[in-house]
Amino acid sequence: MLDISRINSHYKVRAITLSDVDDVLNLYRQNPQFYQYTEAEPTREQVLHDMTITPPGIEGKDKYFVGFFENRTLVAVMDLIDGYPKPEIAFIGLFMMNQDYQGKQIGTSIIGEAADYLRMTGKTALRLAIDKGNPQSTHFWRKNGFEVVSESVVNGWTKLVAERKLRCVDQ
Repeated sequence: MLDISRINSHYKVRAITLSDVDDVLNLYRQNPQFYQYTEAEPTREQVLHDMTITPPGIEGKDKYFVGFFENRTLVAVMDLIDGYPKPEIAFIGLFMMNQDYQGKQIGTSIIGEAADYLRMTGKTALRLAIDKGNPQSTHFWRKNGFEVVSESVVNGWTKLVAERKLRCVDQ
């Protein structure tokens, strides 16, 4: 089990609750480019879905839908799955930034600290899926050390499966 409070030292990290849904929805709506490349829509129902959906074979205890807060301001949300698709890998199902914090290297810092924490827990890689054709997402994830390892089609949308190695498997 992960200690989500240790994922970042600059922001308070905690589970998103029902009382945060409107703030998450506002953050989603600040990122319209994301929704051009996916079947999702920025709705209250989508936030509630994102809070609970898990990949096949993953239990709710291994899902962390968390917010990064500066005082009461929601800076970013992350959907983190522990042990998917393999026990030694963590999966980011979603990462989205508050528009006021974009372009300031804050997202890069959040991802870097999360990767460092996950490495300390014994994870060997961090994996995610990028919506193919989304230049903003592709640039961000490549800049943060993720390399495309495969492509997958989900509900008619092509996803680029990307991975960042956290340490050598031989260590």
